[in-house]
Amino acid sequence: MKVILSFLATCIFVAACFSQGSDPAAKKILDQASTKIKSYKSIQAVFTLQLQDAQGVSQGTKKGTVNMKGNKYVILITGQEIYSDGKTTWTYDKSANEVTITKVDPNSNTLTPQKLFTNFYDKDFLYKMNGQQKIGNKTVVEIEMTPIDKTQNFHKVYLYVDIKSHLVTSGKMLDKSGNKYIYTIISLNGAANLPDAGFIFDKAKHPGVEEVNLTQ
Repeated sequence: MKVILSFLATCIFVAACFSQGSDPAAKKILDQASTKIKSYKSIQAVFTLQLQDAQGVSQGTKKGTVNMKGNKYVILITGQEIYSDGKTTWTYDKSANEVTITKVDPNSNTLTPQKLFTNFYDKDFLYKMNGQQKIGNKTVVEIEMTPIDKTQNFHKVYLYVDIKSHLVTSGKMLDKSGNKYIYTIISLNGAANLPDAGFIFDKAKHPGVEEVNLTQ
């Protein structure tokens, strides 16, 4: 699940480009995507996550949903759930029937869904535009990103932004072991009805759950 939070998210001229800072053309595309997402009061997105090993062989695909409202979010994917009300985060492991409770650290480098969908790139990445390509019936721009913090467990993120809607349609993250995590946004509702109570882990819906409380 950490890999998802590290999304949904920069080479021949890498040294020259990055020694002069990030690509202004890429920043313009990312700023447009950020502005579009910020215009929504709440978001519900359905996505798929595919894992490929270092040889490019698929290790399976999972389907999930992410809900966002202000600084709150919920991620639901096969086997795991993450709830955050902006102050506390609950990470639930279905196979162990265990939930780990932590405090939200606003200064953390962890990539929350809000960062992945908005302006996380300005402080955390160097980036450049790789040009346009056709994916399905959409024309997208590929943005190649390299984390500034070299201790991250990934070394590249590629985001694909629809040039018409200005929305991120997919992303690819490469970890240091050679694995690839490929995210595809299937649908996005920018006017979802998301009650605040839905961003808090409900013990009653998880009978017998064991709590690991790291907030105390």
